[in-house]
Amino acid sequence: MPAAKTAKPIKPAKKAKKAKYLVIVESPAKAKTLKKFLGDNYKIEASMGHVRDLPKSQLGVEGENFDPKYITIRGKGDVLKKLRKEASDAGIVYLATDPDREGEAISWHLLNSLNLEKGRYKRITFNEITKNAVKRSITEARDIDMNLVDAQQARRVMDRIVGYRISPLLWRKVRKRLSAGRVQSVTLRLICDRERDINDFVPEEYWTIDARLSAPGKKAFTAHFYGKAAGAKGKDEEKMELKSGEEADAVTKALKTGKHTVLEVKKGSRTRKPAPPFTTSTLQQEASKALNFAVSKTMMIAQQIYEGVEVAGVGVIGLVSYIRTDSTRISDEAFTAAKDYVTGQFGPEYAASEKPEHKAKGRVQDAHEAIRPTDVALTPENVKDSLSRDQFKLYSLIWERFTASCMTPAVYDTVSVKIGCGEYILKASGSKLAFDGYKRVYKKETDEADDRDPMPEAAQGDMLKLIEATGHQHFTQPPPRFTEASLVKTLEENGVGRPSTYSPTITTLVSRGYVVKDKSVLYPVELGELVNDIMENNFDEIVDIEFTSKMEDDLDKIEFGEMFWKDLVKDFYYPLDEKIKEAEERIGDAPVKDEETDIVCDRCGRKMVIKYGRFGKFLACPGFPECRNAQPYFPEAGVACPLCGGRVMIKNTKKGRKYFGCEHHPECSFMSWHRPTGTLCPRCGQPLVEKDTRKEKRVACTNSECGYFEVVEEEEDLKVQG
Repeated sequence: MPAAKTAKPIKPAKKAKKAKYLVIVESPAKAKTLKKFLGDNYKIEASMGHVRDLPKSQLGVEGENFDPKYITIRGKGDVLKKLRKEASDAGIVYLATDPDREGEAISWHLLNSLNLEKGRYKRITFNEITKNAVKRSITEARDIDMNLVDAQQARRVMDRIVGYRISPLLWRKVRKRLSAGRVQSVTLRLICDRERDINDFVPEEYWTIDARLSAPGKKAFTAHFYGKAAGAKGKDEEKMELKSGEEADAVTKALKTGKHTVLEVKKGSRTRKPAPPFTTSTLQQEASKALNFAVSKTMMIAQQIYEGVEVAGVGVIGLVSYIRTDSTRISDEAFTAAKDYVTGQFGPEYAASEKPEHKAKGRVQDAHEAIRPTDVALTPENVKDSLSRDQFKLYSLIWERFTASCMTPAVYDTVSVKIGCGEYILKASGSKLAFDGYKRVYKKETDEADDRDPMPEAAQGDMLKLIEATGHQHFTQPPPRFTEASLVKTLEENGVGRPSTYSPTITTLVSRGYVVKDKSVLYPVELGELVNDIMENNFDEIVDIEFTSKMEDDLDKIEFGEMFWKDLVKDFYYPLDEKIKEAEERIGDAPVKDEETDIVCDRCGRKMVIKYGRFGKFLACPGFPECRNAQPYFPEAGVACPLCGGRVMIKNTKKGRKYFGCEHHPECSFMSWHRPTGTLCPRCGQPLVEKDTRKEKRVACTNSECGYFEVVEEEEDLKVQG
């Protein structure tokens, strides 16, 4: 019988090797990317954004020194518990949150929440999430920049003061659900002011004249009427504006009977320089126009390709540099890489010889480079299969804009022709692309007009044949309503907020029901106009554009170490406190009461009242919560429908915008954004509506091509104006 085998002793399991360093970032996606770049000595964890903030239940700012009272954000206890354990096991903790004010503040809060002692932590930042950039940041680690932290604290405290001091006043004095915000209120005012400008606008008639001409044996071209020719006594040419059909007919008649002679032909060339690489706001604007992306969608996708995606054959990599920036600056390294790529791909004549410098508009932080690809060799086509459809579109836009900015200008051949006909002058011009330059890579829709204008073929002294002369009636148009793109541009031009705040500000206005977005256009609704009126009448500085712009400059001064942050808060708080006290007395103690109607609740018999919800007014039973009956409220406009004679009702769209519609809808198609008069236009037969401007009351035609309107005098007489 064989001897029994002796069992081998069980070896103790090897202990997992503890990481020497802990790196804390904000998002799990960024953590996943960094794990690919750093070795086993590094443990990567995510804070999931902020870990501390002011309490929601109170102002959170204490005493005359305005000391913030920070608490752990609900739900972040487990996150901090895990981070504390990992930090205790690590030798050095690297705080790697975003390289901006908000990121610096998050690192500072982590430092305090984890009780990290001096020497046990370091702050690192990187403008792009690539292996070289991340490793370089560790060698360049620094301490927390308290100027950046204080700038963020100042903004947070002032925003809290506005929201928590004014909003309760609105709840008590006016109506529940109303709220105010520092940047939000200014943005709402811009939208409401634009709506007023549109309502106040009075269209003016004007005419243009186009003439089709040709020289013998040459192609016909179009010339445009300019004005009167230079006089015999040395009088200069005079541009004429044609204000009526009679004036246009007189000129057209003269052009048809006169002789047309080429007085001057100028040939030349011009260049069009490429646009600079994107900042946050210009990316938001261009993505809205070119890709029809909402601002929030643009930032969400940009964040994804910044934090890192898995690229076939490369691995996980951040495809673009940091996406929150107001600078168009690029590094020498990035320019050299782009120049080498362009030279190899298209030839040396397409590559810019020197790094482009773009003059900054206003005071910019310039803390980071422009938004650019981290590796210009990773072309959109190379990474297309690794990206979603929207990621590919946005990355293509960023890559093309950056690459084009490092290329030579496009060159156009130009021709301008001046034509005389009696006492009048006509002018024609055209351009032809001679060298495409940066357009080899990036061509905007606005550039296409340069290529559409045909080159007029004529020589000085040529007698031209008139083929046709046609007058065109036009009416001046009101300023357009804001789109997200044009609103972002206006906010940036006026120095309101920062690029990183534009998306959440617009989202807040829409989500609170102050503004609706309809086919990319932003409209203020009744609730938004009500809040704006209250803010303008009681807190004029809060909604003042110049005041808010100066506030941004002061925040920059704090960041640059030129101002103490609590001094700014004090200068802001005490005048606001006086305004609030005045508003308490001016608005009165009684809240706005619900308006009672004659409509009887069909469930309990009480008279229903008018309530105000997110989408405007509605009827509700005053017996709530015992009786929960509610129904739409459509007040009468007090006029008959101009199309069928039925009652015109005041309604709201699904998105909350007020309009006037016939009670017989959908059988009757009448609908207007303005109150109808019940009569038809004597000129074109379309309905007339009332338009109250700041200066006068008007009755105007709903047909924008007609332009007919009447001014309502104080005695209620109508004076025809157009």
